[in-house]
Formats: sequence, structure tokens, C-alpha cells
Amino acid sequence: MWFFARDPVRDFPFELSPEPPEGSPPGPWVLHRGRKKATGSPVSIFVYDVKPGAEEQTQVAKAAFKRLKTLRHPNILAYIDGLETDKCLHVVTEAVTPLGVYLKARAEAGGLKELELSWGLHQIVKALSFLVNDCSLIHNNVCMAAVFVDRAGEWKLGGLDYMYSAQGNGGGPPRKGIPELEQYDPPELADGSGRAVREKWSADMWRLGCLIWEVFNGSLPRAAALRNPGKIPKSLVPHYCELVGANPKVRPNPARFLQNCRAPGGFMNNRFVETNLFLEEIQIKEPAEKQKFFQELSKSLDSFPEDFCRHKVLPQLLTAFEFGNAGAVVLTPLFKVGKFLSAEEYQQKIIPVVVKMFSSTDRAMRIRLLQQMEQFIQYLNEPTVNTQIFPHVVHGFLDTNPAIREQTVKSMLLLAPKLNETNLNVELMKHFARLQAKDEQGPIRCNTTVCLGKIGSYLSATTRHRVLTSAFSRATKDPFAPSRVAGVLGFAATHNLYSMNDCAHKILPVLCGLTVDPEKSVRDQAFKAIRSFLSKLESVSEDPTQLAEVEKDVHAASSPGMGGAAASWAGWAVTGVSSLTSKLIRAHPTAAPAETNVPQRPAPEGLPAPAPTPVPAVPTTSGPWETQEEGKDTEEDSSAADRWDDEDWGSLEQEAESVLAQRDDWSTRNQASRAGQASNPGHRSQESDWSSWEAEGSWEQDWQEPSPPEPPPEGTRLASEYNWGGPEPSDKGDPFAALSVHQEAGAQSRRDSWGDDNWEGLETESRQAKAELARKKREERRREMEAKRAEKKAAKGPMKLGTRKLD
Repeated sequence: MWFFARDPVRDFPFELSPEPPEGSPPGPWVLHRGRKKATGSPVSIFVYDVKPGAEEQTQVAKAAFKRLKTLRHPNILAYIDGLETDKCLHVVTEAVTPLGVYLKARAEAGGLKELELSWGLHQIVKALSFLVNDCSLIHNNVCMAAVFVDRAGEWKLGGLDYMYSAQGNGGGPPRKGIPELEQYDPPELADGSGRAVREKWSADMWRLGCLIWEVFNGSLPRAAALRNPGKIPKSLVPHYCELVGANPKVRPNPARFLQNCRAPGGFMNNRFVETNLFLEEIQIKEPAEKQKFFQELSKSLDSFPEDFCRHKVLPQLLTAFEFGNAGAVVLTPLFKVGKFLSAEEYQQKIIPVVVKMFSSTDRAMRIRLLQQMEQFIQYLNEPTVNTQIFPHVVHGFLDTNPAIREQTVKSMLLLAPKLNETNLNVELMKHFARLQAKDEQGPIRCNTTVCLGKIGSYLSATTRHRVLTSAFSRATKDPFAPSRVAGVLGFAATHNLYSMNDCAHKILPVLCGLTVDPEKSVRDQAFKAIRSFLSKLESVSEDPTQLAEVEKDVHAASSPGMGGAAASWAGWAVTGVSSLTSKLIRAHPTAAPAETNVPQRPAPEGLPAPAPTPVPAVPTTSGPWETQEEGKDTEEDSSAADRWDDEDWGSLEQEAESVLAQRDDWSTRNQASRAGQASNPGHRSQESDWSSWEAEGSWEQDWQEPSPPEPPPEGTRLASEYNWGGPEPSDKGDPFAALSVHQEAGAQSRRDSWGDDNWEGLETESRQAKAELARKKREERRREMEAKRAEKKAAKGPMKLGTRKLD
């Protein structure tokens, strides 16, 4: 039946790597690389082949097997599995590299920093302290060959072959018989008279001194070389000299050696060692201590080794977020460590945490995620963005904190290329329309316009045709001057997305109205854009065959490459105006310096909360989003004005209807669309969905002036009275300074006859006329009643007291 016996080596769940062993330490063991058959995870396998006539070596190997299996300490080589047969011994440990091989490889790559060496020596001394003070064991083999390094750069103490008990109950130290190991024995071992006066740790501390010398100077040629410290750091030399002193009684205990080196100015007193010590005890630290540690960790990561950050810091950060409620403080160090990961590792370790963070209701975490989205957006795939991230991000558009609304708008520049048709062309446009129309912060309205100009190339052709012209036209009537500039730049950035008919009938009339804007920066950009559009029209007029080439992008599908012009035309707005936004809506003046030509007053020091501050330089208008009372009065009228795309204008004057039909062909397209809807009641076009957004603000809702306008408060200055960062005002008066934003908007609405007429003004005047007529009738009726009473009183005379009225 022995024929059916199983081979234990073949059934062992670990297998050796076919590569030859590297840097095996002197002694009975041979170090191999290996992996676990089930998972493929890397391991190290120490192999000892039993040879006939080597019973002493076999007993040493079996003793080492037993010691390694029973000793558990973070700084001692971690045992995973083992196999013992009559022919061999296999010991499986964590994947490690011999210290000699590791130092050689790092020397070729530039060498180890003192920070790494200080922590490595700290770990070895701590392992010796555990053996001597807690276990009463003498290692008896401390040298370069007994130290190994794992993938995180942690030093592990191995080589337990010649270990013995310090209490003497297990006999004396075993004989090594290997010259490479015996050269590290202290000098007192050759003198039997000194055995009675030495401490139990004296021999291991001498060997520790030899290890320190080899780490900084290379292989130890002979014991006499220990007298010359060589490259050992000056802060470590006094403590090193104690280790290699001739008197074994003076050599310090490993615990006291650590205490001496951790003293102020000591070799092991540095940020790297303190960080590692904190990470080892992080599970028992208070939440306040963890918060402070993670806040300071990001500053130190740049000086830490890459392997340490990937394999030790990163797992602790993930654990702290998952189970420790660390919150937003882990984001900055987490993304900094993420730079060291490959794309596959990033997907496995960082992305699941990021997706979970987006669902958090913590405002600090949400705003930090939005601010640092550029660091991880490349690793997010489109299904993840559309189903797990975008639904949470859009909540920021409705947040009461303006800083979150601003960062949400800016994050759309990164998310737009990954959004699907519905999220980009419907959901996002709805929020942008509401922000541009109703947000009380001028800089946020400005950044919304800028963002729309930058992502315009990703929109579908239908959405571009319906949204861009209306949105940028509305921006040109914003009372906030940078918003008007952004509207002009938006037209310029998306110039290739408009037909020649739209350029002539819709865009140029809007831009020409801005040539008399009170702000010079607006006028300059308007003239620049007008020249650009006129040159296109002129070139097509000279050569009509160029029309197809000029309009090739108008009906083209969304394409990332079409947005190249946006970067050159509107690139200033994201850096300059976004920092301007920060100054206006954040309480702390730590935002990036504004690069725009429109500087604002910095936020005052000491405001505790990021409450939005009003913009004193720009006179505000009581638009439909500013006063709730006026919005209630004009809700019906403004709603009707918003739905000019699909309303039946048959009740309007025939003359106005014919003018609209002559200026462009919008009305014919809308009538065709309405006819199609009438023939198919169950079908809802996308345009009808767009028109249903008037409750939250739509692109077609124009800037409407209140009637009559309220005078500004005493002391209010117009926008033209401020110097917005341009050249110093000269003695010569600005011919446009007398124009106000209110006059400009009113004049512009009168000049624009291509669809944005202010129908509300007509109905408001009609209501006022009816109210005046009713008031006059009541006054006449009152006078008639008074006249009749006077006539009766005069005819009958005064009545006497106590008499009864008979009639």
C-alpha cells in the first residue's frame, strides 16, 4: 500500500520560485522566493536539506524552526507555515530580502537616507530588547546575515539558529563552526575569566555594534576595524562606542540604548521614527491625537521612502477611514501616497474609498474631494462616475455654502468628459441654468458661464444649439462685470459651434450692445469678439464655398478635441475669477491670489464661518431670483416669458410675429415641433423637457428689470466708479461712465428683436392701467354719494334732538 502514499512536498500549499536563490545567509539555510498556490501572494521559503553525517546541523535547523514558530513580535521575522520531513525542512515566512542584498540595491539607486537607517536599527534593537528582557533569550547571532527587510522597508530579525536561554537551563551556546559568523563574537569569549562579570546582553550588544559598523561602512574585515567609526553619524558615535567597549559590564541594555538614542538630538530622534512609533500604537490613540497626526502627516510624506508610504502608511490611512472615523483629514495624505501606486493598485485600493467618501454628508470631506478631484479623476471609469459619483456631486449645486457650490461647478470641467447623455445634456444643464439665473453670488454665476464654455464641445448638437446662445446672452446682461466678460469669452470660445445665420442674427446683436458697456474690460472683449465673428462672416461672403468647412462642427457629435479653442479664450477665467470667487465668498483670506483684472476687496480677518459676503462694488438689481415677494407677483408672467420656445404666439400682434419670422427660422422649427407633438400626444421631445425647467431657472429666462426701479441706498457707488484693476483713471472722462448697467440691460432688451422681448413689461403696464381705472371709478362713486347726502341735508334742514324720522 506504500504505492499510494502522498508526497508531502508536492502537497505543500507553497511552491518555490524557479529563479535561483539570491543572497542566502551563511549557515544551514538556503533562502528561496516562493508563492502561495491558492492566491499567488509572494512569500520567502527557507529550505534545509538533511544530509547524512550532519546530525548537529540538523538539530540546529530544527531548533531554529521551533523558535521561529513560537516567537511572535513585529520586529522578528514572521512565520507563516512550515514543513518537516526526513529529507528536508521548509520554513515559510513573509516575503523578505537579506539586508546585505537590500543595501547593495539601494546603494546603486542612490543609497539609503539616515531616516531609514535610524528606523531599521531601532527595530533590531527593539527585537533584542524583547528577547533579552522579556524572554530571557540570547540571540547569539546578531549580524548582517541575520537581518531581513520586507517590502515596506521594515527590518526583521531572523537567524535564530544559535539562540539559547539566558538562565542556563538549556545548556550553553551551541557551536557555530562557521568562520563568517564567529568573527562577530566578542573578545571576552576567548577569555574564560571574564565570563563571570559580564551581563547577559553584553555579547549581543557587541554584535549589534558590529552590525552598525557594517551598515554604514560595508563588510567588517576584522575586529580591529571597529576602532574607527568611519561613516557612522556623529550623533550615533558615542552610543556606538559604548557597544564595542572592551569592558562587557559597561555595554548598555538594549532598552537603555534605545532611550539614549531617542534623547533630544539623538540619532533616532526624528520625524520618521516618531511616525512609525505612532502608527504601531494608532489603535489605542485618542481620536484627537489621530486627527492631529493625519493633519501633520502630509507635510512629512515627501521625505519618507516610497515603499514605506505604499505598504505601511497607506494601509493605516485606509483603516483609519474605514473603521476609525478619521474623516476628511485622511484625504490629503491618501492622495499623496496614491501617486506612488500603479493604475491597477489605485483601482483596487483608492477608488473604492473615494466612491464611498462621495456619499458622505460631511461638508469638509465633500469640498476636499472636489478640490483634489484632479488627482484621481483619471482612474475613474464612466459607469462609476455616472452611477456612484455624479448623483452625489450634484447635491453641491443646491448647497447653502457658496464655497461648495463654487467647487462643484469647477469640478464639472473634469467630470464632463465621463458623463453620459442624460447626466450631461439634461441634468447638468438644469443645474447650470438655475445657478446662472438665481445664484446670489456673482462670481459663481461667472464661473458657471466659464464652465459651460469649456464643456460646450462635449454637449450634443441639439443641446448646444438650444443652450449656448441663450446662456451666453443672459450672461452679457449680468450686473456683475466679470460675468459679462465671461459671456463674451464664452461666445468666442465656442465660435465654431454656431452657424453663420446664428452669428449674424443672434450673437452679433448681443455683442454690439456691449460696446457701450460701463466697464472697459467688457468693451475690450466685446470688440475683440465682434472682429472675430465679422472676419468669419466676411470670409464666407467672399467665398461661399467655405460655408461647409466653417460650419462643420455645428451639427457634429460631441468631441473632446473641439474644446481646444476654449482653453486659449477662456483659460483666464478659471484661475483668475475662481480665486476672485474665493475672496468674495470665503471668510479666510488664504485663497490663491487673484490674477484677473477685476480685483475685489479681500475678506476681513477673523470671520469664523465661510459666509458669503456681498459685492459692494456692483449695484444689485432686483431680478426674479433676488426678492421673493416680486417673484410671487410676476411668477405667471415670467413663466410665460420663459416658455417662448414652445408657446403659441397667435395672440400677439401680427407685425411682431412677422418680424420674428423674418429675422430667423426659429418660429418655423418650433411650429413644426408643436405640430409633431400635437399629432403624437404621448411623445415628449427633449425641448419640452428643457422648457419645464422654468421653476428652477432656464437658459431662455432673460435678465428682467423691475418697474419702476428702486433708487440705490445712500452711499452706493456704481460699478463704473470703481477701478477694477485696469490702468489708473486719467483726467479725461470716460464717455461711457454715465451709462449704468440698468440702462444697458434695458437698451439691450429693446435692441434684441430675435426672441427675448420683455413681454412682462406690457402685461405689468396693462395691470397698472386697470388698477388706475378702478381707483378712478371708486373715487367718482364716493364723490357722487357725498353729493347726494349733501342735497338731502340741505332740503330737510337740521333735525331736532329727540324727534323721530318719519320718512
